[in-house]
Amino acid sequence: MAKLRITQIHSAIDRCYKQKRTVIALGLGKLHRTVVHDDTPQIRGMVRAVQHLVTCEKVEE
Repeated sequence: MAKLRITQIHSAIDRCYKQKRTVIALGLGKLHRTVVHDDTPQIRGMVRAVQHLVTCEKVEE
């Protein structure tokens, strides 16, 4: 299964509560922190909701 590498590039300060909780649910919370998740529709939806705060790239295993 493909993986996604997600990195937080902007702060969640002054963002709405739902966006802050989405960033935390992705395992982020500090700038330049990177996590790797499976490429699922749920994760894709979370990334789309905060796409202005994160970068996302596909990682092949």
